[in-house]
Amino acid sequence: MTGDSEQRGRPLARIAHPAAGRGSVTALADRPAHEPADRRVDDPEAVLSKAAHENFPVALRVLPRAVRRHLMAIYGFARLVDDIGDLAPGDRMAQLDAVDEDVDRIARGQTPERPLLAELAGTVRAFDIPPEPLRRLVQANRQDQTVHRYGDFEELRDYCVLSANPVGHLVLYVFAAVTPERLELSDAICTGLQLVEHWQDVAEDLQRDRVYLPKDDMDRFGVAELDLLAPTAAEPVRRLIAFELDRARGLLDQGAPLIATLHGCARLSVAGFLAGGRAAVAAIAAAEYDVLSQTPKPTRRRLARELSFVLLRKG
Repeated sequence: MTGDSEQRGRPLARIAHPAAGRGSVTALADRPAHEPADRRVDDPEAVLSKAAHENFPVALRVLPRAVRRHLMAIYGFARLVDDIGDLAPGDRMAQLDAVDEDVDRIARGQTPERPLLAELAGTVRAFDIPPEPLRRLVQANRQDQTVHRYGDFEELRDYCVLSANPVGHLVLYVFAAVTPERLELSDAICTGLQLVEHWQDVAEDLQRDRVYLPKDDMDRFGVAELDLLAPTAAEPVRRLIAFELDRARGLLDQGAPLIATLHGCARLSVAGFLAGGRAAVAAIAAAEYDVLSQTPKPTRRRLARELSFVLLRKG
């Protein structure tokens, strides 16, 4: 696959995991930059609109309306906490604490203070969802306020346990498909998706003073942070991205057997996540691992090809 062939067809923006808004494996549409940050954070309509455009399963009109509504409640929550962590003016920690208090209210069967979370409360009740996955998403954004570098890959994977894996758990709850085995496979997919998103967004993350590339890997490949400020990626940076991308690809493959255990809407939705991640991997490779001069984006054709492959092979 060459860069030219990957660019044929209509390019998509990042195809992302719903919790990957801090960079989002990551979205079908970029954030509307013209909206004021505080409006995007506080306006339920704006938050849900972004969530609707950023998440592959929600866009599948074949999903029953009730399923789409519950997924939107989950993605809206993930979008809200990401926007607070990335965009909110004022004391972000206090605002995240307030969301955490609303999660506690929902767990107690009470009405949350934020109107956006009213739908989430109904979803939690409908599927008996525990509060822990929601709390971990909030904790991930707390961590983003204080931790801007990662020493090694294990530290980064621990972060993904907070920032990405909970969304997979929540989706499985909505599809009444939770088992220990499926949760483990979902974790591999979600971590892989989050990592792909980070590797797409190296330049953007650096603008926020965040570097997700593990420090020991950067040292191993002879890459300094100043190298990430270059207009195009030098050879050591490309080798580093290729190495990290192989790790993400391996995690996606590790979780792929999840597809064969699911049926109907659940299978189609999770297959969409996996296909989106693999298409993004292919786009980065087609760009010869230069993630500094561009954000490599898969085409619709590539995404459709990956989705067909995942569904036919059941992973």
